[in-house]
Amino acid sequence: MTADERGLISPATDAAAALLGRLVERGVEHIVVSPGSRSQALALVAAELERRGAVRVHVRIDERVAGFTALGIGRETGMPAAVICTSGTAVANLLPSVLEAHHAGVPLLLLTADRPPELRGVGANQATRQPGIFAPHTRHEADLPVPDRGDADGDGEHTRTLRRVADAALAAAVGDPSRPAGPVHLNVPYREPLAGEFPRWLGAAAAPGGAPADASTREDPTVVEPTAGRSAPPFILDPGPRTIVLAGADAGADAEAVAHAGGWPLVAEIVSGARFGRHLVHGYRRLLADPQLGGRVERVVVLGHPTLSREAAALLSRRDVEVIAVRGPGEALNLNGCSRAVDAVAAAAGQPDREWLGAWMRASRQASVDLAPPAPDADGLSSAVPEQRLGAIAAELAVIRAPLDRAALVDAVWRATWPHDRLVFGSSRLVRVADALLPGKKVPVHANRGLAGIDGTVATATGIALASQTDERPGVTRVLLGDLALLHDVGALLLPPGEPRPRLQVVVGNDGGGTIFDGLEVAGVADEDAMDRVLYTPHAVTLADVAKAYGWDHRRVTTRSALDQALTSPVTGPQLIEVPLER
Repeated sequence: MTADERGLISPATDAAAALLGRLVERGVEHIVVSPGSRSQALALVAAELERRGAVRVHVRIDERVAGFTALGIGRETGMPAAVICTSGTAVANLLPSVLEAHHAGVPLLLLTADRPPELRGVGANQATRQPGIFAPHTRHEADLPVPDRGDADGDGEHTRTLRRVADAALAAAVGDPSRPAGPVHLNVPYREPLAGEFPRWLGAAAAPGGAPADASTREDPTVVEPTAGRSAPPFILDPGPRTIVLAGADAGADAEAVAHAGGWPLVAEIVSGARFGRHLVHGYRRLLADPQLGGRVERVVVLGHPTLSREAAALLSRRDVEVIAVRGPGEALNLNGCSRAVDAVAAAAGQPDREWLGAWMRASRQASVDLAPPAPDADGLSSAVPEQRLGAIAAELAVIRAPLDRAALVDAVWRATWPHDRLVFGSSRLVRVADALLPGKKVPVHANRGLAGIDGTVATATGIALASQTDERPGVTRVLLGDLALLHDVGALLLPPGEPRPRLQVVVGNDGGGTIFDGLEVAGVADEDAMDRVLYTPHAVTLADVAKAYGWDHRRVTTRSALDQALTSPVTGPQLIEVPLER
């Protein structure tokens, strides 16, 4: 059968089938779609691939939400989700997620539909110059040729080209030893007709994890196989200088392993995924500012992206400190202008400086804080003496009824989270409280700290939840954020009917505005009315009504016991847990 005998022929559909089919074949498991007219060929092929069980599709009406949902999937899995959107302003709304993916080194794949070249710059509707719109922030980009004919057999020149494009795009997104993971932009122009029958070879091209679709692709020398990690030998750290290991966002367990192997103190931000182990330093901000500890540091081994404390930034900016920065997925660290970037580190054999480590550990023990509620007085509660029993009961009721503050809130969320769960921190005041107070615990932690923006926190957490709970895997994803961060991403609460409902708890510390400014210098110099007007951003949003509008379960809790119960009760779908806080 020739292409012209197939019925309604759409070169756009055949081209979309070639591109998406190849991406799915190479391991892409999630596609996030924001509906639109010019992108209908890509969207309909995605729906057909989902119908055949080859991929999971997530529909979001807001492109910014779609981009951050895909970012969350990429964060959790290490593989990019493909984002499909239409032309015009839809593309521009992806920029915040592109910036975060670039700076944090998260794989992300953008497929932006476009008008054909002859309609650019001539006043055509929904047409702008999309090629290069993300250029400074992408690992790879391409403005694809417009398909001008269908492909009945799946071996046409344009189809083979698109499969090679998909290979190169995926390789660039996941990274290799010479470049970190990050965003990739494929601009996909189509002419009408924008929809037609699916090519019969779509099924063969969409078997995930299978062999390459055709021999010509296998043999093409331009195809770059996706790889991860770095193969260079590690930089050997001799035991001489007074050293600390500093773990920033996304450092992971490697930071703890380096500190343990070298016998060095471990300073681990709460978003690092490395806040555990025998060498963990509690209350690190004060200790970094201590002349007898932080002031005597001679070498810092950095993993991840530190962003949460001025004390750490000040240390990394000192030119008299040797900074060894292990390359991660994001930007290279060089705050002092003379940091040394290495691919990996290993501790040399030798005796560690036990006096140095001991000084940090003694100070750490003194700085640790126990936020757990006091245990009930069992003897008093069972006492036969009325005064003792009544006193114990009164003390227990006081604990149960005690109002929540920020310290108790972050402690409750931390204690409720376990290795099979996921914890996402928003860029709110609460993450700094958590960083200052919480003890060690090995749990999977995520945060958008590439640019530390307030954008897309709920959408990112939704993507993490969807990816981590695939195949009915256990666990709850909790996101801890402030009220302004929630309102900034309130559109992410819209989840389409018919799609899986993630086990997601959005825990909101609601103090009615941006109280993070209360702790900055501006609070001491700005007029109070001006602070409220342009910085504090007060609001009177009723979060219960917001949750009801989007179909979320809402719980408002005011005591620690109620919060503990809400966090540990069975979760079957999305929940909004509101905790009122004082300014």
